[in-house]
Amino acid sequence: MPERHSLFWKLILGLALFCLLIVSMHLDLEQRVYDSMSTLSRDSRQELTAFGREAERAWRERGRSGLDEFLHDFYQREQVWVVAVDEHQQSLSSCPLSEEEALRLSFVRRLDQKVGRPGGQPVFYVPFSDGNGRLVMELPPRLDPRVDRPLWDFFLRSVLPACLAILLGTLLYRWLIGPLVILRRQANGLSAGDLSARVGPPVASRKDELGELGRAFDQMAERLQGTVVYQRRLLRDLSHELRTPLSRLRVASDGESDPQVLRQRLDREITIMQNLVENSLELAWLDSERPQFEREPIRLLQLWDMLVEDACFEAGWCRERMLFEADEECTVYANLTSLAQALENILRNAIRHSPPQGRVRLKGVLEGDCWHLCLVDDGPGIEERYLETIFEPFARLDSARPGDGGFGLGLSIARSAIALQDGRLWAQSPPGSGLQMHLLLPAAEVQAQTV
Repeated sequence: MPERHSLFWKLILGLALFCLLIVSMHLDLEQRVYDSMSTLSRDSRQELTAFGREAERAWRERGRSGLDEFLHDFYQREQVWVVAVDEHQQSLSSCPLSEEEALRLSFVRRLDQKVGRPGGQPVFYVPFSDGNGRLVMELPPRLDPRVDRPLWDFFLRSVLPACLAILLGTLLYRWLIGPLVILRRQANGLSAGDLSARVGPPVASRKDELGELGRAFDQMAERLQGTVVYQRRLLRDLSHELRTPLSRLRVASDGESDPQVLRQRLDREITIMQNLVENSLELAWLDSERPQFEREPIRLLQLWDMLVEDACFEAGWCRERMLFEADEECTVYANLTSLAQALENILRNAIRHSPPQGRVRLKGVLEGDCWHLCLVDDGPGIEERYLETIFEPFARLDSARPGDGGFGLGLSIARSAIALQDGRLWAQSPPGSGLQMHLLLPAAEVQAQTV
């Protein structure tokens, strides 16, 4: 069933209203036009009344001869049948009425009555002032209000529907085809390399299928632009980072004479470049492919114990310096591998920037259907303006937080991995406290889960 704002309902409603408009307008105009053509106009009635007064004057002043002369002149001028009769339907002129003429006197109309059906020749009468006679005549064609009826019929049955159809076509074009033209123009611009091409609010703000298409196009273009810009920057930064180990290799190969030392140097620099390339490719894969990870309930305490064990071995810390201060039943719904890698990167960053004998704490609280986790170190923290910068690739704030290694990719990979699991990762650095890394992950029911 189409949605409430679907184009289906809008088209149905629009066409129904258009049909009602045509029918209503046609009937209303037709009724008004035919009403105006069914009776004599004021000027026509006045002219016919003047004819009656003229015939009466000729009758009063010159009798039958004067009336005969008036009737002859009137016939010659108007070319219509005309007679003058008394109250007994007898001719006042010298020419008696024929049977056909006497019969026509039974179908005469007053001047204020309707003309009659199209095609007929209506007969009207004008009474004399004394009421003892009347002038009876066919309506002269020049005074017939129905003379323009064929033209009005053509207008109402052909011109008006055609104009309304053109109006409907214009409205449909502006309403339906116009957004498609905008979408086509922006799509051509995007295919030509204009990454800033967007359909904008005129289309994207609509609530129907065209609006959904416009918003999808803008989102696609936004993601494409972000991906292209991101990968260009990643490639630029990667090439910059690779220059350093390559330069050291060149210096070592030109100046080192001890094969054993040279072999160790080669092994170290190759490992650095390998890790750099692997991390860069993983970050590019997460950003461009946006994989759909399979997720499962994960007991955070078990995962934390595993990460702490590896971190203590790698950094030489004791377990007592890594505290788990969340609920032991804390269970999140995520992908085990990607979540473990993200937490490992965050934990390594915290250990790297913690002072001697510092501690790292993982806190957690249930907020609705999500677990809000917070990993806090005892380091010096960073300035607020750098809280988003640290998540950018190859970002290393040596002046703000002196470090001793890494490529600045760990937090970028962690944020991307968390985002692909419907989670969030952000940083805070309150005054007088270390860096706080906040994670918001979907909660899962408590289950026995082995990591």
